[in-house]
Amino acid sequence: MANTYHQIYLQTVFAVKYREAVIEKNWQSDLFGVIGNLINEANCKTIIVNGVEDHVHCLIGLKPVVSVSELMKTVKAKSSKYINDHSLTLKHFEWQEGYGVFSYGQSQVDKVYNYIKNQEAHHQKQTFRDEYLGFLKRFKVAYDDQYIFQHLI
Repeated sequence: MANTYHQIYLQTVFAVKYREAVIEKNWQSDLFGVIGNLINEANCKTIIVNGVEDHVHCLIGLKPVVSVSELMKTVKAKSSKYINDHSLTLKHFEWQEGYGVFSYGQSQVDKVYNYIKNQEAHHQKQTFRDEYLGFLKRFKVAYDDQYIFQHLI
């Protein structure tokens, strides 16, 4: 739409179902590339996608006409299809239901970019659970512990 100006930066975080450590290093970068392309195909801008064996972070420049929930639904569905179609895991792959989404201003983009870029080093010091709960607390997001993470039955 002409004369519509925007600057929306979001970090999304989503985990493998049951937080299983199945995203292997030998295909991680391909997966992150697929996720980045899916974001771009949705008419948004991928700034960085990175993660570790059990979860992914995306820094996105969001277009105001794009629904975050529809974007994440598409990204998670099509990226899990990619993993399954290429038989990258021993059993059927699924992302955990839900995701985290956190907003940032232009002045914070470089810091968030570097944080996401350095996920491997970061997670040598902190678990994903502690990281995620830290985001929720820092952004003052109310949550119920029983719904934060799916567990194996």
